Amino acid sequence: MKFGVVIFPGSNCDHDLIDVLQRLNGAEVVELWHKETDLKGCDFIFLPGGFSYGDYLRSGAIARYSPIMQSITEFASRGGYVMGICNGFQILCEAGLLPGALLRNTNRKFICDNLFLKPANTSLPITQKISKTDILKIPIAHGEGRFYADENTLAEILANDQVLFYYCNQNGQIVEEANVNGSLNNIAGVCNKGKNVFGMMPHPERCANDLLFNSDGKLLFESIMEALETASC
Repeated sequence: MKFGVVIFPGSNCDHDLIDVLQRLNGAEVVELWHKETDLKGCDFIFLPGGFSYGDYLRSGAIARYSPIMQSITEFASRGGYVMGICNGFQILCEAGLLPGALLRNTNRKFICDNLFLKPANTSLPITQKISKTDILKIPIAHGEGRFYADENTLAEILANDQVLFYYCNQNGQIVEEANVNGSLNNIAGVCNKGKNVFGMMPHPERCANDLLFNSDGKLLFESIMEALETASC
């Protein structure tokens, strides 16, 4: 299996992802510069966190026009796996590959904290090793992480089981107090209708190493590895 990590001007979580992917299974990982159009035969594409183009205009609004995004759009339309984390999630929404949008946090401040997530759909390639009873502790670091969708879009997301995670408290309760950025319905991540494009604001790559005293994020990457290994059999 081969992973691609896209690097935009301002990306700062790219090497966190590369380290996790290589360390967990010795996977081949290539860096994909945003001006390239060749995805180099990758089986799974990641858009990492950071501040692409300095987050000017809106987070992800400029990066979505990078040359590589056309190739990623075509790759996704053929069923290829794509995942955006934090800024990557914002870029995928701006590109129309994921529903909804990410708006400024309700407190108008940048938030960096450890939060709890409750899994919603555990049958996806990135969640299949996670149980619905698991409560994951995953860090966030964003100023524009408030998920929003209009009424019709939200209804489709819920009807199609496209929610990945909800912000919750440590007991797994989806309550307002746990929703620090004001996301609609406490939504922390979604996928597309085809279930092959994924986005989430929390950073699993920042909690996938026992040295960090939190390895809850490993479950997502182990799920991805297992899904790709199964698909290649």
